[in-house]
Amino acid sequence: MSADEHPPATERPGDVRVPVLADVALLAGVSQQTVSRVVRGSPSVARRTRERVEAAIAELGYRPNVAARTLVTRRSHRIGVIAADASLYGAAVTLSGIQQACRDAGYAVSLVVLSDLEAASIQRALEELRAQYVDGAIAVVPQDASQDALREADIAFPYVLAPGLDGAGAADAYWAEVAAARAATDHLLDLGHATVHHVAGPGDWAESRARSTGWRTALVERLRFVPRPVRGDWSAASGYAAVGELPLDSVTALFVANDHMALGVLSALAARGLRVPGDVSVVGYDDVPDASFYAPPLTTVHQDFAEIGRRCVQVLLGRLHDRVVEPGPVSPRLVVRDSTAAPGTLLAVQPG
Repeated sequence: MSADEHPPATERPGDVRVPVLADVALLAGVSQQTVSRVVRGSPSVARRTRERVEAAIAELGYRPNVAARTLVTRRSHRIGVIAADASLYGAAVTLSGIQQACRDAGYAVSLVVLSDLEAASIQRALEELRAQYVDGAIAVVPQDASQDALREADIAFPYVLAPGLDGAGAADAYWAEVAAARAATDHLLDLGHATVHHVAGPGDWAESRARSTGWRTALVERLRFVPRPVRGDWSAASGYAAVGELPLDSVTALFVANDHMALGVLSALAARGLRVPGDVSVVGYDDVPDASFYAPPLTTVHQDFAEIGRRCVQVLLGRLHDRVVEPGPVSPRLVVRDSTAAPGTLLAVQPG
């Protein structure tokens, strides 16, 4: 008898009847082995038979005995993923990379999205994953508070923090972002801009701090004036609002910490009658799929978030099998488009 199989449950007075696999088999009129194949997602079950078994599972409220299977194999082949905010482009693509890499390695994924960053929410998420017998977990929680809560939590399985990789290339990942932001700033200085203003991300994100550090380093090393950065929250609306805090009479170049805020910046500049790049050059960060369709197409830093997710899975699987895996950082790169030019560049007028 496999770990999934059980004889029909016996009922004692006062017991709550919990359906087992044998009950599903009896209701569907198939063998327990067939039910087990359906539960495991085996393609060897005929469509009509699968539908009959799935209907019986739904009617009975049957849940596979993951605990029994795990006791037999000592592995659930399930990876837990905790995400603080899956709506942002970087987080969403990182999650997609994690899910694909897990599938390629033969692991299922259990995703828990946090409602807030309180320590109690982190602990509840960990308990939910523990109840599903995950072999390990990946946490896509870039904010300092959520990372601190994870480090202080009682965790019964190995885990990895994304995108810093929790010690496996963490410093390299940080400095790769610093270098990319520095290259973006250098690009604007090389075009002839006297200095570069900055719309930064939230102060409690390591990525935001890395990008600000790269911007500031480039200016300091070239003995340029370092303006006061204006802070946004990654959203286009915050980018739009940030323009109102800038001394636009002296701004000729802007480095914006992500593309969504850059979209808001472009809109706010246009609303004030300022041309990009004729009056102000703008560089973003992330290279979202729509960046090449912004007006004008956005010069930005390309970040391979899916590869970050894949590398997190490599690190975690290495820990599960007692191997040290250090895949190194994913190196961002500058993609030059039409939103940057020398100061005062006149745009060519296209014939109508």
